[in-house]
Amino acid sequence: MTAESTNELAGGPGDLLPAAERPLLIEQWARRHGVDAAQRLAEAEDLADAIAAAIVPDNTVDTYAKSWRVWTRFCAAAGLPQLEGSRGALVAFVAWMLREGRQNGTGYAPASADTHLAAAVTGLRRRGVAVSGDDQAAARKALAGLEVQLLQAGERRGRGQAVSGDLDGLRALARSCPDTLTGDRDKALVLTGFHYASRSQDPAGLLAGDVTVHPRGLVVAVLTGKTKHSVRNAKIPYADDPDICPVRAWTAYRTRLAAEHGPRWADPSTPAFVGIDRWGHVTGGMVPDSVTRAIKRISTRAGVPLAWTGHSLRIGLASVARRNGRDGIAIADQGGWARHSRSMLGYMQIDDGWDDNAAAGLA
Repeated sequence: MTAESTNELAGGPGDLLPAAERPLLIEQWARRHGVDAAQRLAEAEDLADAIAAAIVPDNTVDTYAKSWRVWTRFCAAAGLPQLEGSRGALVAFVAWMLREGRQNGTGYAPASADTHLAAAVTGLRRRGVAVSGDDQAAARKALAGLEVQLLQAGERRGRGQAVSGDLDGLRALARSCPDTLTGDRDKALVLTGFHYASRSQDPAGLLAGDVTVHPRGLVVAVLTGKTKHSVRNAKIPYADDPDICPVRAWTAYRTRLAAEHGPRWADPSTPAFVGIDRWGHVTGGMVPDSVTRAIKRISTRAGVPLAWTGHSLRIGLASVARRNGRDGIAIADQGGWARHSRSMLGYMQIDDGWDDNAAAGLA
C-alpha cells in the first residue's frame, strides 16, 4: 500500500483533511497570518498526517482497504457512483451486504456489515465526500432492523464467540504436550498466553527480552496492542499447580531452545516464540496465523470437546478470573481491556449469567 493510500484510509472521520481542501485552507491562513506562517502551519499539518498514519495498526489499515473494495463492488453492482454517500446509497449498501455482498454471493454477518459500513464512510470522507451523521445513522438503523429480521427467521451468521479456555482444558493441553522442544514451546505458548489474556498477535510480536523473570513470576511487556490499555506490562505469578505453571513452562522452553539450537537463542532480541518444523528445525519467529493454528492443533491433540482458537485464551482469562472472584478492574488491567470494556463484560457474562442472575432465588 502506498503512503498516499495509507494516509487516505488511516484513522477515523476527521483525522485527516481531504487533500482537495488543503490549498483552500492554506490560502485562508496566508490571508490571516501571512505567507511564512501559512507555510509553517501547512508543514505542521503534514506532520500531523504522518503521525496519524503511523499510529494506526496495520490490520486497521487493511480493514479500511478491504471495506473500500466492498463498497466499490456494491457501487458497480448497483450502478451508483463511488464518490456519493447519500442516505439511500448507504442504506442500499447495508441491504446488499446482508443479502449478497460477499465474494461468493452470500450475505455478510451483521457485525461484518457494520465494520464495512463504518470503514466505507471513512473512505468516502477521506476522498472529500461529505457524509452526514444523520445519513450514516439511517444506515445503522436499517442494519439493526434487518439483523432482527434475520434472528426472527432463525438465521445466525458469523462464527460467534470463540470457545472459552478453562483450567481443566489447560491441564489437558499441558498433559498432551510431548517431551520435545515443540511440546515445550506449545505448553509455554498456551500457559503464558492464558495468564495475560493474549490475542494471537501478542505472542507473535514478543521478543525474548520482552519476557523477564521476576522473583514472583514473569513480566510480559505486551507492545502489540491497539490501545493505550492493551500496551502493558502483564505480571504472571507462579501457579500453585506446577503442571500448569506458566513461569516454569516458559523457563523450561527457553532453556531447551538454547540447549538444542545454540546460545544465540538466549539473546533478548530473538523471537519469544519460534516456529518449529516436523524435523525439529527452528524456522524463525511465529506470526499471528501460526499462533492461531498452533492453539487449535494443541487443543485438538488434547481432546477438548470443542477446539480452542487464538481468542480462547483471552476469553478464558476473563471468565475464569471472574469465576474465582477477581475484581473487574484487575482483570481489565491484566488483559489490556479498558476498564468496564463491553467486550470484557461480555466474556464475564458467560459465568455471571447464571451466578449473578437477577432471577436467581426469587422463588
